[in-house]
Amino acid sequence: MKHLVTLSEAASAVNKTTHNIRDYIQRGRISKYNPHGEIITHAKNGELRVDLNELRTFLHVVTQGDAQHHHEGLNAELGFYGLAERERTKHVNRLHPYLGKFIPQLVEWFLSRYFKPDDMVLDPFMGSGTMLIQASEMGIHALGVDISEFCYRIVQAKTQKYDVQKARQEILKAENLTLQFSRDWQNSSQQLSLFAHEDVHGFANQLIENCDSEYMKMWFSPRTLIEILYYRHLIETGEFDYKDLLRVLLSRAMRSSRLVPHYDLATPKYPLPVGVEYWCRKHNRMCLPIDNCITKIHAYSEDTVRRIETFDKLRTFSQIHALHGDSRTIDLTSVLNGRKIAGIFSSPPYVGQIDYHDQHNYAYELFGIPRNDELEIGPKSNGKSKRAQQAYIEGISGVLRHMRQYLMDDANIFLVANDKLGLYPQIAHESGLRIAEEFHRAVTKRTEQGNDPYQETIFWMKVE
Repeated sequence: MKHLVTLSEAASAVNKTTHNIRDYIQRGRISKYNPHGEIITHAKNGELRVDLNELRTFLHVVTQGDAQHHHEGLNAELGFYGLAERERTKHVNRLHPYLGKFIPQLVEWFLSRYFKPDDMVLDPFMGSGTMLIQASEMGIHALGVDISEFCYRIVQAKTQKYDVQKARQEILKAENLTLQFSRDWQNSSQQLSLFAHEDVHGFANQLIENCDSEYMKMWFSPRTLIEILYYRHLIETGEFDYKDLLRVLLSRAMRSSRLVPHYDLATPKYPLPVGVEYWCRKHNRMCLPIDNCITKIHAYSEDTVRRIETFDKLRTFSQIHALHGDSRTIDLTSVLNGRKIAGIFSSPPYVGQIDYHDQHNYAYELFGIPRNDELEIGPKSNGKSKRAQQAYIEGISGVLRHMRQYLMDDANIFLVANDKLGLYPQIAHESGLRIAEEFHRAVTKRTEQGNDPYQETIFWMKVE
């Protein structure tokens, strides 16, 4: 809510001069209003106002070193300036890394204002499932669809209801068995070994021989590969109830154990040589590429248990439905069982930004998951040409047109997008929707993507 004040009142409230306030306006840091709260370019004598809340937010981001993100026209509340990383990735939202996800606080802000408990909300581009998880915290039923089977598996692992104590036991068992096997493989004497009666080296060689993935042999050190393959062997042959959770844990550890620079886990270009130092921008010193996976398995094992335990205490009895399929054609009839969807909250893929299957290629290789790269909308590999933009418009509007049959007549549709190319007005038109309002926000502290100035728009759409 705006708190409009004169320049002298603003200066007094924040212990600045009126000259300071005018400077902020001239540099486009805060907006200029009339007494009615309308943004203006020129003010009549005595009618210039500023929003005290907006001013205080700007001064706060200055002290936090985030001033480069803030300027007029941005919604101060939606910047979530100063929000700690642990809150941006709270509980199961950090169970597995995922490029392009929004923070749960953004979802909560909109769900709390435009939906109510017992509503059903849809995310047709569910990704890692942030919307579904946040909706569950708020007693809102959630339905998500994604073309990527691995995304579907991540969401299933995040949203499953667990016996937390049993999950802990299974996770620790898998870790301990893998650790002992790795130690025996490195120790030729095999004294006091859990596997002393077995041919550990022979079995390790068999695991590698049976691995037909050239990618895995290229991107992991020999020890790392053996630990990954043995952990996978345990999942496939062991008596575990929570195999999907173990797979996601292993994938997370695997991602962090590639032969890549520590500062480039998200989009590595090529594998580093085993045992050769490189200059690490993250640690500002010479580093070695990681040569094992058990270190990350250990780190993520307890972390995984803690996260599912935290979410277990926060989730409500609202339903969570995660589906693998194409949102342009998938049939939701059986899932909805006659119920209508109250709205959509989603972040569609951006044009030419990310190849969503490629970001998890290690998991597809490890588990032999079929890929649907050709069905991605707006992949990076297609670029940002006019042809790619038109294909993107057709893809997103195709999803919205298909999903309209399942929506209430007065459904609220929120799409989070970085629409630098100005495609969403046409997308709305071709979908039979109108843009009711646009919310502009700064995006800060993006995990593994730096902190460069970046903005996005949340388009609020309604059915025409």
